[in-house]
Amino acid sequence: KAAAAQPRRREGADGDDSLYPIAVLIDELRNEDVQLRLNSIKKLSTIALALGVERTRTELLPFLTDTIYDEDEVLLALAEQLGNFTMLVGGPEYVHCLLPPLESLATVEETVVRDKAVESLRKISQEHSPVDLEVHFEPLVKRLASGDWFTSRTSACGLFSVCYPRVSSTVKAEIRQHFRTLCSDDTPMVRRAAASKLGEFAKVLELDYVKTDIISLFTALASDEQDSVRLLAVEACVSIATLLPQEDLETLVMPTLRQAAEDKSWRVRYMVADKFSELQKAVGPEITKNDLVPAFQNLLKDCEAEVRAAAANKVKEFCENLPEDNREQIIMTHILPCVKELVSDTNQHVKSALASVIMGLSTILGKDNTIEHLLPLFLAQLKDECPEVRLNIISNLDCVNEVIGIRQLSQSLLPAIVELAEDAKWRVRLAIIEYMPLLAGQLGVEFFDEKLNTLCMAWLIDHVYAIREAATCNLMKLVEKFGAEWAQNTIVPKVLGMANDPNYLHRMTTLFCINALSEACGQEITTKQMLPVVLKMSNDQVANVRFNVAKSLQKIGPVLDSNALQTEVKPVLEKLASDTDMDVKYFAQEAISVLALA
Repeated sequence: KAAAAQPRRREGADGDDSLYPIAVLIDELRNEDVQLRLNSIKKLSTIALALGVERTRTELLPFLTDTIYDEDEVLLALAEQLGNFTMLVGGPEYVHCLLPPLESLATVEETVVRDKAVESLRKISQEHSPVDLEVHFEPLVKRLASGDWFTSRTSACGLFSVCYPRVSSTVKAEIRQHFRTLCSDDTPMVRRAAASKLGEFAKVLELDYVKTDIISLFTALASDEQDSVRLLAVEACVSIATLLPQEDLETLVMPTLRQAAEDKSWRVRYMVADKFSELQKAVGPEITKNDLVPAFQNLLKDCEAEVRAAAANKVKEFCENLPEDNREQIIMTHILPCVKELVSDTNQHVKSALASVIMGLSTILGKDNTIEHLLPLFLAQLKDECPEVRLNIISNLDCVNEVIGIRQLSQSLLPAIVELAEDAKWRVRLAIIEYMPLLAGQLGVEFFDEKLNTLCMAWLIDHVYAIREAATCNLMKLVEKFGAEWAQNTIVPKVLGMANDPNYLHRMTTLFCINALSEACGQEITTKQMLPVVLKMSNDQVANVRFNVAKSLQKIGPVLDSNALQTEVKPVLEKLASDTDMDVKYFAQEAISVLALA
């Protein structure tokens, strides 16, 4: 090979070795170490640049096409690289040179590699001229579509829609025929791939063909013997329904959709529930009223918990999109009775899904209905034994607050909050802390001080660090909401009191709180109340506390005036800078340089 005769490296001014000739690449791709092979594939674009467009086309691509047998991760990297190679082979007029290696990658056994090859093929199909599409790209799609192995036939499914719009009508007819054939392929994997691309293919077809070809394929796939194929047909249903004029929906789409909503496989019903809002928008208000409302009721009462949970998730969205003239009547007579049953469902995922959206109904139904019908449900959910249900209700309180004000709920709200705040699972405690500032804003300062303040302080001495950290951050947000004066009266004394706690972790929490609060509280409170405590703690027995004193001084330094910095902070930092512990020294010196006290 001519390449092998070249020196191994072009010594640039800086000994740059990124420009390998092809011989070195060949050595690396034959290396036993997968990581090396992977790295050299990732450097392909650099290699192609070094070779120039001509040699990339005549040497590099044939070499890659011939040597495709490797670990999946190497092939995956190669399939991805080739999608960005257009300019490296000489631009759009030569882009068809990239098809042979990608074609063989599109037929390998590993799905991830095939999908990436198809993605790259779709990308470079846009760069083919219409003539090149017909001469080079379309034959490739045909070869894949009639391949012996199911792997190549599944890959073909993803390529029809990208070449269809830009080819002549005879070629279009061939493409449609190939797609039809794959929809009734013997292998379920191929039918699944075809079903997953049905909606996308329908979007590029002329309307007449959607009615003649696509609908028959859709009907066939939706009654396939494999539920994995049927559920993908449900997904396509959304795209197909959007393309058809209203008057054709009833005859062409609805019979199949009704059948899917009552399918014997829960996975298919789950898919219908999951796509319900999109289906509702696609079929329009009339069909929604006559067909989808009863279907939705059935899904909410389904015997499988997964289906009920998926439907429960859509309750708010479905109700919002109902036609306004009789929205309230439909919700009250058809939807609400089902929702009431779900509140006491046996499955916690169902209850949790419902709790995350049910509050949204209050804005749709208005004040009186909310108080009469929804409030009892919210209160029941606040007492639910599953913490997630209670949490979802609390996290969505703002919707109810807008409609009926939070006072109506406050009596039941408190016990629920307290229980969550003391839950054995720390993640539950963490989640409720995150809603505290929001709750505080809605409940007002008096209510907060009376009922919730002690909770917020208790979290500061929780045994899980993540909780203590979140509690510190929570205090800062509360001070931003309620102001510095409130902080000075209620929060600061309690925080500073912890500085004398026998547990050094709690003493450190004092420092963390001071870091968080100093800016919100302003110069006066920081200098007069917080600074003395921090300085006193510089004599702590525990090194961890001492180096956190140095970090705190660095943090609150910018809030203090220069007098306090020079007379009070500087001597303490200098003392810490000659501490026996290395970490204390390090942080003290860092603080001195950041605050420019040297």
